[in-house]
Amino acid sequence: MAVIDAVAKEFNMKPKELLKESLKTYLEKRLSKVEADIFLLAKKYGVKDVFDLDSKVKEGIVSEKEAYDDYFVLDNLEAERKKIKGFLEKL
Repeated sequence: MAVIDAVAKEFNMKPKELLKESLKTYLEKRLSKVEADIFLLAKKYGVKDVFDLDSKVKEGIVSEKEAYDDYFVLDNLEAERKKIKGFLEKL
């Protein structure tokens, strides 16, 4: 924690405030990456979310075989986005 204390002192911050701001910045950066990945997958299939992709598979518009792996990736990314947003709200 010596580094955190030194940085906080250098920028006239409390160590707890520095940790909070650092965590917020990390979560925002991670959220940005997750949302970019979601955008790319959604664009690939012309959908807005995993439910839309599921509908397109059920309707036969998108091949289940083609979208199988991406479906789970998209689902996990959406869950991660929700989790990150929840953490950001608590900060």
